[in-house]
Amino acid sequence: MVAKLWKKVLFVILIIACLFNIVNKLVHKASLEQELESSAQYIQQQKSEGELTN
Repeated sequence: MVAKLWKKVLFVILIIACLFNIVNKLVHKASLEQELESSAQYIQQQKSEGELTN
């Protein structure tokens, strides 16, 4: 009886952990996109400055 209860409790904890992980990745996806955008802008700015000095 107790073994079945522990299996169910651990299964529920596993599902909650997976859902938390998925939601966390979705939330941070926008931040990653912004980071990549700002990096691309910085690289283009450096290229433009390099062309001006040459």
